[in-house]
Amino acid sequence: MIEATPTVFVVDDDDAVRRALTRLICSAGYCVESFGSAHEFLESGPHFQGCACLVLDVGLPDINGLELQNELNAADRSLPIIFITGYGDIAMTVRAMKAGATDFLAKPVRDSELLPAIANALRVSSQALSSRIELDCIHRRMARLTPREREVLALLVEGRLNKQVACELGVAEKTIKVHRARVMEKMEAHSLVDLVRVIDKVRIPLSPGQSA
Repeated sequence: MIEATPTVFVVDDDDAVRRALTRLICSAGYCVESFGSAHEFLESGPHFQGCACLVLDVGLPDINGLELQNELNAADRSLPIIFITGYGDIAMTVRAMKAGATDFLAKPVRDSELLPAIANALRVSSQALSSRIELDCIHRRMARLTPREREVLALLVEGRLNKQVACELGVAEKTIKVHRARVMEKMEAHSLVDLVRVIDKVRIPLSPGQSA
């Protein structure tokens, strides 16, 4: 499978700065999409399904950089952000980093600072993307379980033995063994330890009163 080239979004209202950033980032081998304002960026409807990050000016004229960060987070469209600013302070930096920014750089931004910051942000994005893909895969596996198999799964991950599960559900132990085998197969788990680790990653309710 060929991986797509990472995308770096650039949002800065200064045309000269934006062009310079675009040239630099392109020279490093990344795809670049640049915007002159937060509204322009939002209206473009960028999709963050692949590996991507955002180089974002704090002092934008419409929605400022910190407000855009909050809006993206609230809409669950967050992606690693590298803030750039000519007038940042410690409080602003702390606020941005707490909200998930990966770097906060002062203008004029040096190539030796920005390119490593982008590489780091894209590593964060790649890791998050891998986690999302893994969780989606686990959810698809769980969707294949019958209601009874989900009940068996909930009790198994609590550490119940087959006979205890059988007693809890009011069925024969041999029936539980069949359900357990199907659960392991559908969840693609090779052992109970594997099964518990998988369920611990999703942390969603398995049955009424039960949670992973």
